Amino acid sequence: MRRRPLVLATVTWAYVVWSLVPVLIAIQFSFNDGKSRSTWQGFSFQWYAGNPNSVAGDPSLRLALVNSLVLATLTTLIATPLGVAMALGLARWKGRTSRAANGLMLLPLATPEIVMGSALYLVFTNLYLFVPLGMPAQVLGHVTFSVSYVVVIVRSRLVSIGTDYEEAARDLGCGRLTALRLIVLPLLAPAVFAGAMIVFASSMDDFVISAFLSPDASSATVPIKLYSAVRNAPSPALNALATLLLVGSAVALVLAWLVLRRRTGSKALEQLASL
Repeated sequence: MRRRPLVLATVTWAYVVWSLVPVLIAIQFSFNDGKSRSTWQGFSFQWYAGNPNSVAGDPSLRLALVNSLVLATLTTLIATPLGVAMALGLARWKGRTSRAANGLMLLPLATPEIVMGSALYLVFTNLYLFVPLGMPAQVLGHVTFSVSYVVVIVRSRLVSIGTDYEEAARDLGCGRLTALRLIVLPLLAPAVFAGAMIVFASSMDDFVISAFLSPDASSATVPIKLYSAVRNAPSPALNALATLLLVGSAVALVLAWLVLRRRTGSKALEQLASL
C-alpha cells in the first residue's frame, strides 16, 4: 500500500505558510485605519484613496504606479511579437548553429540580474548614447530579458502541436504565410497570451534593471519607490502600493495560467476543414 508523503507535505505547507504570512500581514496593514504598521487600528481604505498621503493622493506614489504600468505595457507590446517571431524562426532553423542560437536565447534567464543590470547600464552610458536613461532605456532593458520568456513558452507549444496541421494546410493549397496566419498562430494563441502576461508580471516586479536604468525619481517604478521609501519614511501607503503591485502581477499570472490551459485544437481543425 502506498503511504501518503506526510513529511514532504508538512515541509511544503510549512514553507508556503512561512512565505505567505509576511505578505498577508503587509496587505492587512494597507487597510489599517491609523498610521501604525504594527498595531491594528481598524479597517479603512484611506491609504488607497481619500488621504493626502495615500496612493491616489501622493504624486510620487501615483507616478511610480503609472511608470510601472506604462513600462510593463510597452515591454509586453514589444517583447511578445518579437519573441513569437524568434520562436518560429528558431523552431524552423535547421543547421549547425541552431543549437548555439537556442542556447544564447536562454542566456538572459541564466544570467544574474545584477550582472544584466550593470551591463545594460554600461552599454547605455558608454556605447548607445542616443538612448537616454529613463523610460526608453528601461523599456529596452526589460525587453532584453523578457523576450526569452515568450520564446520558451511559444516554442514548447510549437513542439506540442507539431507540424501536421501546417503541412496539411500546405497540401490543401495554402501558402506559407496563409498557413501561418490561419493555422499556426491560432494554435499558438494561448501560449502567446500566457507569455505576454508573464512578461507583464515580470516587468512590473523588476527592481534591479529598472533601478540601474533610472536616472532620477521621474522614472522610478513601484519596486524602486518601495525600496527607497521603506528605508526613509515608511507608511501604510507603501503597503497599499505594494498590494496593488502584488494584485496586478497575480492577476496577470492567473490569466496566463487559465489561458494556457485552453485547447485550441478544435478551432484549428475547423479552419483546416474550411480551406
